Amino acid sequence: MVNRISILMYHQVGEFAPMREHRANYCDHRRFAAQMAFLKGFGYRVLDPDQVLACVRGEQPIPSRAVALTFDDGYANFVSHALPVLRHHGFPATVYAVSGRIGGQARWFAQDSGRSVPTLMSAAQLRAIQASGITVGSHTVSHLKLAEATPERQRRELIDSKACLEDLLGEEVKHLCYPYGSFGSDTVHIAAATGYLSATTCLRGPALLGDHPLVLPRKAISFGDSLIGYFWKLVVKNKPKPHLVEWRRAGARNFIAQNEVRVGRQHGGRTSGKLC
Repeated sequence: MVNRISILMYHQVGEFAPMREHRANYCDHRRFAAQMAFLKGFGYRVLDPDQVLACVRGEQPIPSRAVALTFDDGYANFVSHALPVLRHHGFPATVYAVSGRIGGQARWFAQDSGRSVPTLMSAAQLRAIQASGITVGSHTVSHLKLAEATPERQRRELIDSKACLEDLLGEEVKHLCYPYGSFGSDTVHIAAATGYLSATTCLRGPALLGDHPLVLPRKAISFGDSLIGYFWKLVVKNKPKPHLVEWRRAGARNFIAQNEVRVGRQHGGRTSGKLC
């Protein structure tokens, strides 16, 4: 049996009214607590991003029942609802912060009428969660769709976000998440040149030995996921989606190793993963 890593994608954790749309952006805090208790009770090994990186590189074996926990955007409700549960179980996690919106609001929510605009963590909160053992990664400066931006704009978003967070946190920021799951071959090349060691996507499936560390797939946890649905995503739902298969077949690792940025440019630099 091939061991794999289920990198789980969360966004907000809290108390929310029932909804029909954007369900992957929310997780009820009671369900989150039950999900973490499930992982603990059934002996799942929760990995930090450096351990995930070592596993996909083949530097250490992938444990059985391997999971990683990621939280996009850096919402303030992580501190009140997710962090206490993670600390109770001793689980590591990664929070991807939007450096140009620290202490502000997730303004991109305003594009959808009827959705309240949530608050993002302050600099002090990001330092506090880092001190408690949470890894803080980059989610760009402005939360834009990278595959729709010019290479120079992408470069500035990745460089400036990394520099800002490193200045704020006092340590190297090695891990990245592409907003909306939007990236192309140019993006992968730029991320590598900028110094990121891993990047998560919205490509659906488990992470495997040999996956490109800057094209890591994830499994989205949705507002409506019961424990049965959670179990299904962890244990049963391991067939990669077509976009992930395409990236693996393309040998994304070679985009950097062989400097084949020209491939992405032939397609206008717009080849992207499936959006969240």
